[in-house]
Amino acid sequence: MPTTSDTSPVPRAGAARRDDDIPLDGVLPPDRAPLTDHEVRDIARRAGLVADNIASVILGKQSSIESCIVALLAGGHVIVEDYPGVGKTLLAKALARSVGGRFSRIQFTPDLLPSDVTGVNVFDQQTTRFEFHPGPVFANVVLADEINRASPKTQSSLLECMEEGQATIDNVAHRIALPFMIIATQNPIEYEGTYPLPEAQLDRFMMRLSLGYPSAEAEEAILESQTSDDPYAKLRPVLDAAGVLAMQEAVTRVRVAPALRRYVVDLVAATRASRDVYLGASPRAGIALLRAAKALAVLRGRDYVVPQDVKDLAPRVLGHRIILAAEAGGHAHAEEAVISRLLDVVAVPGPAS
Repeated sequence: MPTTSDTSPVPRAGAARRDDDIPLDGVLPPDRAPLTDHEVRDIARRAGLVADNIASVILGKQSSIESCIVALLAGGHVIVEDYPGVGKTLLAKALARSVGGRFSRIQFTPDLLPSDVTGVNVFDQQTTRFEFHPGPVFANVVLADEINRASPKTQSSLLECMEEGQATIDNVAHRIALPFMIIATQNPIEYEGTYPLPEAQLDRFMMRLSLGYPSAEAEEAILESQTSDDPYAKLRPVLDAAGVLAMQEAVTRVRVAPALRRYVVDLVAATRASRDVYLGASPRAGIALLRAAKALAVLRGRDYVVPQDVKDLAPRVLGHRIILAAEAGGHAHAEEAVISRLLDVVAVPGPAS
């Protein structure tokens, strides 16, 4: 939901308490080597370059920028839900330009067809064969702008792409080159002519973000930069597709103690048992939360996850995956508020866990 500030901050390295005493032995398979200090520093440095690049265009929204980078490193998709004109589209475009690779934008409209998204087979009279013409979803970073303005039939064309990284046309599966990330935007206020995303599709987004209105100082700087120049036109890639893939692979080697995995399980289970929740989070939600926590740990300079990583990300990863009971909803950020209350009651693993 929209906010008036960049809420749910993601603190930098050193903000979380150091839980070095949580046992970490045997948390990686024997054939997977833990990250070295040099690798951790290098990933954090390169991610910082991407964040600084985006921050030169999106002013005063460090938390949202960092969350986008976390999703990128974790191999997830992001939905940005907020008022018009706060920079949702610009955020997606700035991220795409910063990491290089192929970028495409799909403007979702009521008359958009599934084939306009995934592509279509066209008969070539010269070769007397059908040739596949890939749609705009075959890119490294895809901006699905105003995703809720397309019909459910067209929205569902992204389901296979988001979950399996492929699109099946005429019974032939076409793989989408990695890295692959969808950043969708939608306006939660204007409902006429829109089609709300079903829960099954929302569950495929790793995070839901909200930029919110900028502070007075940031808005003044935006007015100065956007009316005298075009900062987006000056953006240059600071990372390529191969670099993103290498960082994603490294993130999978971040260590997670068994107690931390159980903490994620308990937190997801708490959403299903809460009286405020009609439908709780799925196992996919726990997978997404742990993958995101691994990426955040590296950005904070660690090769292991601590409880604070999970707690800082939980509202953004779990909030859009639950359906509230009728008496618990009715106001902005109701889902995030419920997740925050659950974080206060679910036992956090300590050194003795």
